[in-house]
Amino acid sequence: MKTLGRWLASPWRRSAVAVAAGALPMLAFPAPSLWWFAFVALVPWILLARTAPTGRRALYDGWCGGFGFMLAVHHWLLPNLHVFTFVTAALLGALWAPWGWLVRRLLSGVPSPGRIAAALLVLPSGWLAVELVRSWQGLGGPWGMLGASQWQLEPALRLASVGGVWLLSLLLVVVNVAVAVLVAVRRSRVPAVAGLVATAAVGSAAWMWSPRPETDGHVRVAVVQPGVVAGPDRRFDREEQLTRQLAGQDVDLIVWGESSVGFDLGARPDLAQRIAALSRETAAPILVNVDARRSDQPGIYKSSILIGPDGLTGERYDKMRLVPFGEYVPARSLLGWATSVGEAAREDRRRGTAQVVMDVGDGLRIGPLVCFESAFPDMSRHLAEDGADILVAQSATSTFQQSWAPPQHASLAALRAAESGRPMVHATLTGVSAVHGPEGQRIGPWLGTDASTTQVYEVPLADGVTPYVRFGDWPVYGAVLVLAALGVTEGALRARRPRPRAPGPRVPPARTARESPARPGR
Repeated sequence: MKTLGRWLASPWRRSAVAVAAGALPMLAFPAPSLWWFAFVALVPWILLARTAPTGRRALYDGWCGGFGFMLAVHHWLLPNLHVFTFVTAALLGALWAPWGWLVRRLLSGVPSPGRIAAALLVLPSGWLAVELVRSWQGLGGPWGMLGASQWQLEPALRLASVGGVWLLSLLLVVVNVAVAVLVAVRRSRVPAVAGLVATAAVGSAAWMWSPRPETDGHVRVAVVQPGVVAGPDRRFDREEQLTRQLAGQDVDLIVWGESSVGFDLGARPDLAQRIAALSRETAAPILVNVDARRSDQPGIYKSSILIGPDGLTGERYDKMRLVPFGEYVPARSLLGWATSVGEAAREDRRRGTAQVVMDVGDGLRIGPLVCFESAFPDMSRHLAEDGADILVAQSATSTFQQSWAPPQHASLAALRAAESGRPMVHATLTGVSAVHGPEGQRIGPWLGTDASTTQVYEVPLADGVTPYVRFGDWPVYGAVLVLAALGVTEGALRARRPRPRAPGPRVPPARTARESPARPGR
């Protein structure tokens, strides 16, 4: 250990280790999907920050770890944003600097049981505060939230129905802190074990007592995934060809992916008529997504539009939360140079103003989301509150076709379904398309990035309201209260500390017969 400590004395080596430690949680997300690794992935980062020689160095450990984490979960952007990926990761990574300081403040040296108990409350709350801040759409949104790594674990999905992905992140950090204490501070095993037991108790209680959605019938939803097709005209032709194959299959709704129509339907009534003809042929309404400059108002919009056998139904949702740099450049006057080093948006798309629940007929109501919006738990929760029976996310990740992005994006449907108690259809142009039931369970096959096909899903409908829909982001509110209490406590402790007295006037030492002022006793 002493040898390791000397090796880490170099600031550059220590920073490199912090970056690597922060990147480790990425292995818990798709494509690797080592969900169990999330329970220990933060331990190396915590062990490093607790041994920081100074509070300032702990801030750097937090920052470097945050940089590694953000770079890892967004690494698939490198071919498109190039150097700006590193800039963004460095800026967002700074959010973890205070978290690194808190780790050292509570766990350095040989912490008392009281400090460890505080760490089990404060450090998860601090992590949640970071996730809350970076979830703001202007900072990139909630991609890669730690709790999202548990999308395929049934007990975790039950917890998501109680407190959303926030509760999953909170409990995962509790487990990581407890494991770090067990590894590094063996004298204080009791509070660490108590934290693990409490986490297990919370999970068990949610499993046993949280209400389960009650299934109330099924509907047949078809997903049309054309695959990689160059050009909007050829893509439309392929979607039309695939949709015709659904004739006679008794479907209730057909969903095309994001940007499935590259022309404004107001300016191209011929395309609207062709889609209406498909609706008549298949006896089902079709939800398309138009990515084009509108003819009825200025600007480019991404819009979910419902078309029935008689043409446009008037049901329309304009995407509200846009992808930074991909669909708009934040502070373009300052950051517009990003368009010269990567594939940032040349022109900002316009935002919608409100979420929409669409009536597709026979009492079926759907809540559309567009691509990146499926990462935001509040949007699907509001759609469930407004009466949506099915959540529908239309997406296109063809730019990142060979990366980890498509499966990770598809996995979010499981969490949004479990949180809201409503099934979710994730329909893409090029994969991965997926459907999950009201408890987050997978329905039917995923359509991979190599598929150009249609798939009909028997989607179960559900009644009832989940605790998360009813009570909202309560784990976040609890975390904020914990951090506020910490701030008050720290302030009170500082106020009680006696202030050092100002030095008085210097008085020369007295001389005696046997002593000199310089060397007393001589």
